[in-house]
Formats: sequence, C-alpha cells, structure tokens
Amino acid sequence: MGGIASPGQLRVAYLRWAAVTVPAIVLLGTLSGFVANSGPGNPWYAALVKPAIMPPGWAFGAAWTVLYIMMGLALAMVLNARGARGRGAAITIFLLQLALNLAWSPLFFAFHHTVPAFVLIVAIFVLAAVTTALFWRVRAGAGALLLPYLAWLVFASILNWQICTLNPNADSLVPQGGDTQVTL
Repeated sequence: MGGIASPGQLRVAYLRWAAVTVPAIVLLGTLSGFVANSGPGNPWYAALVKPAIMPPGWAFGAAWTVLYIMMGLALAMVLNARGARGRGAAITIFLLQLALNLAWSPLFFAFHHTVPAFVLIVAIFVLAAVTTALFWRVRAGAGALLLPYLAWLVFASILNWQICTLNPNADSLVPQGGDTQVTL
C-alpha cells in the first residue's frame, strides 16, 4: 500500500475526527455551564446590575454552541494534519485554553468571583490568540475558524469588566431566597 492518502480518504479521516471533537467540545462547554448554573436562572447573576450592551440570555447559549462547533471543527483539521510542523504545540495550547475556558463559568457563576473571572478571560484570549496563530500555521482554515471565538472573547471580556465595574461587591452579593455559592 502507498503512503499517500487520496483526497477522499483525507476527507473521511477529517469527518471522523470532527465526529469526536465537535460533540466532545460542545458537551464539555454545556457541562461547564450546567455545573456552574450559568445564565439568567442563576439568582446571584439575576441580582447583578448588567451593562447596557448585555445581549439577551438566549444569545449566550446560541453563540457558545456555534463557537464550540467551530472550535471542534478547527481542532479536527489540526488533528487530521498528521506530520504537519507545529501540530503538537498547536494541540497542546488549544487544550490549555479550552481547559481555562471551561473553568470560567464555574469561577464567575458558581463562585461569584468577577475580577478573577476577568483576569481568566484575558488569559483565555491570549492563549486563544496563540492557538489561532499556531492553527493557522498548520491549516489556515483551522485558524480562520477560531477568529469568531477571538471576537467573542473580546466582547465577553468587555461584559465581564463592565459587570465588575457596575457591581463592586459582586463577590459578596447573596440574593434573596437562596445562595448559589459552591463550597468545597
């Protein structure tokens, strides 16, 4: 057998990777939000003063679903690029930024730490920018798929910062009727 795969074989291999990476990343993102009780149903979050540019609650779920799908497709492209220079570093940095991404919701929504969450989202942006550059070197399409993620991270950082500014005591805010604080 020859060592060169046909375009059809490469496409099938990519689809196999995508069949794993897309659902895995969407599931992990969903679990992170669920465990953290993220969104408008969270009494602590509901009690916060929101910035004027805050989109409706449903927009976050829709945006993150699309972004996680695009991240999964980008990762599949890089995983499928066996032998590509820089592939290992790209995958490693991707997984690191994904782990930080998944930690943001619990930090913000469950532990109510708005300032550390802001610092975390800035770190996520930096690592996502590095990931985008590394992915671009492996496969330009993979890097391009991460550009909307970078844009959303900028917007989410602005929202996070504005929430910090509008709610200086957010870390200690306890809503009436219960506490969503997680204790370990």
